[in-house]
Amino acid sequence: MISLQHTPHHRIFQLHARAAACSALLIALAAHASASPARTGTDDDAASLSEVVVTAVHEHSPVHVVADPKQPRQPVPASDAADYLKSIPGFSAVRSGGSNSDPVFRGQFGSRLPILTNGSTLLGACPSRMDSPSSYISPETFDELDVVKGPQTVIWGPGASAGVVRFDRTRPELDKAEVRFSASATAGTAARSDQNADLLAGTKDYYVRFTANHSQAKDYKDGDGKIVPSHYDKWNADVALGLTPDADTWIELSAGAGDGEARYGGRGMDGTQFRRDSLALRFEKRNITDWFSKFEAQVYYNRADHVMDNFTLRTFSPGGGMSMPMASNVRRTTSGLRVAGTFELAASTSLVAGVDAMNSPHYSRKGSLSMPYQDQPRVRNARFSNTGLFAELTQRLDDSSRMLGGLRIDHAQAWRYPVASSSSGMSGMGSMGSSMGGGMNGMDGGASTAASNHRQRNALPSGFLRWERNLQGGATVYAGVGHVQRFPDYWELIAPANSAADSGNAFGLLRPEKTTQIDIGASIRREDWQVWTSAYAGVVKDFILFDYSGMSSAVRNVDARTAGLEVGGSWRMASALTAQATLAYSWAENRSDHRPLAQTPPLEARLGLDYTSGAWNAGALWRLVASQHRYAAGTGNVVGKDFGPSAGFGVLSLNAGYRVNEKFKLIAGIDNLFDKTYSEHLNLAGSSGFGYPGSVRINEPGRTLWVRGDVKF
Repeated sequence: MISLQHTPHHRIFQLHARAAACSALLIALAAHASASPARTGTDDDAASLSEVVVTAVHEHSPVHVVADPKQPRQPVPASDAADYLKSIPGFSAVRSGGSNSDPVFRGQFGSRLPILTNGSTLLGACPSRMDSPSSYISPETFDELDVVKGPQTVIWGPGASAGVVRFDRTRPELDKAEVRFSASATAGTAARSDQNADLLAGTKDYYVRFTANHSQAKDYKDGDGKIVPSHYDKWNADVALGLTPDADTWIELSAGAGDGEARYGGRGMDGTQFRRDSLALRFEKRNITDWFSKFEAQVYYNRADHVMDNFTLRTFSPGGGMSMPMASNVRRTTSGLRVAGTFELAASTSLVAGVDAMNSPHYSRKGSLSMPYQDQPRVRNARFSNTGLFAELTQRLDDSSRMLGGLRIDHAQAWRYPVASSSSGMSGMGSMGSSMGGGMNGMDGGASTAASNHRQRNALPSGFLRWERNLQGGATVYAGVGHVQRFPDYWELIAPANSAADSGNAFGLLRPEKTTQIDIGASIRREDWQVWTSAYAGVVKDFILFDYSGMSSAVRNVDARTAGLEVGGSWRMASALTAQATLAYSWAENRSDHRPLAQTPPLEARLGLDYTSGAWNAGALWRLVASQHRYAAGTGNVVGKDFGPSAGFGVLSLNAGYRVNEKFKLIAGIDNLFDKTYSEHLNLAGSSGFGYPGSVRINEPGRTLWVRGDVKF
């Protein structure tokens, strides 16, 4: 069992020194790697790997992680984006029960980690992120997952201080008229039932693609056999019409919808509607001229229409600031565009430059059993907009090394609108009772404002510079520095019931967050093994922190420091047997209050073993999480707060599969084999409506059995 005890500052810096030494040692090993040629992948390798259930996702290239979200994974196949991202070292999630957790990367949360689908932004509407952006994403309906670690790109929108996550459906490659179909079905403990389908039909000139999924589960039992309120039931469906008149041209019109419901043991209300409506048009043209290699443009419209109440999926019980059955309907539309061009300035120099823009109004209405919300008018209470100019340059220094750099300037605005009676949110909404409101006075120092309900920043700069080098023998090293200035988001400016702790007005006084971070890393690949590492250290000025020490939430700026690393590797021990391991560690300090920064995940390791022979495959995953003694009780983010220390745990899971033929395969798994009772450090307090004490974390599922079938032709 891993145990990380509370340490004084000198001990923490010793840990940092050891982490840095590990990274430096790996870089040194890479620099002195032998000149033997690296093994290149073959079709047989790809076929073999495709049989393995994913237990850990490894780095694809410097600062990039690329994964296939259609691959089955363990624990039980993901019901949303946050579930899948937890397979990547450095990711965790603020847990809330069965589904719809909120992803966290290196302890960073919310708009610090933009999550895009096909290059577009969808933002949830709930003031306490019950409908986080990841809750609207079904990973298996996408072709590729791409993660950029840290502030090391500027071309995918503003505020990406933690990184960027992109789920994409790629362009189909069809040489003739054909139909392709793939589907999967999963059944498991707690009445888990998933169905996924992907149908593509077309020719080399055009296509139509339909993707759909449905996922549901009942309340699960923890390791002690106690029922945890966690039921969910949701679906998504998307259709795309594409034109591909030649190999260099792609036009696609897409539309989609989804809905669902979720019961939360850690919130005062449940989600009874998660309606999503999406529409997008994208265009791509390659090889235009010798110097203009690519032009891409897209426009999109996404709408999240979310309903929460305290009586549909639970028996109403007064408490948490709610004395009667109540409902709230919030809606947020996010429309935007992105235009970019790739230019070959010289034989060794390429530039990606363009513009993106986003507009996002927010509406709210509320009701009760006697006054249904459907009969009430929608009231607009907020609007956010952003326009950004970006440029990213790649300079090849020689055959093996390159420099990459980027610059981005954003113009951000926010409007807050008065709402009759009180805040547009609702007391007790969500896990912390967050609501929208606050005073109307006060301005942003240094910001240009036209009225007390308007804020803007004309120039928020972001940029990075990174050096990468490919060494002999399949080794790579990199080092980069990045800076991001992030405008406060809706949840920070408007959603809290209170505002800045010293004045009661976050809208007027919260300053943009400014992150400067150094990233270094290395990887080595050999015929039978690979190892990689990524390390980072950052300074955050005006970090936006939520404080729950009073009667309701307050938001303020503090200064912070962050550091950590991820390490991973795999070793083919025999032709059919592969071992793999990953480790992730995050450290953060609130320098203003001289205490740890809240909501920092503990040290986590994953040890895996995969066996593949002919049509059979099997695997084991041992997840080890350390105790966390670095916490800041009563502070956190809009979703969760630190309650105190958390215990470490280890969970063992097994899987096995059999390929019946080229078109059909079966996989079965057991998660939490020994039925351990445990909870994650990043968690919600149990709801009093379900009889939980206010400081008790929600437990994770006990022993879970599941089986999955895949078909493809």
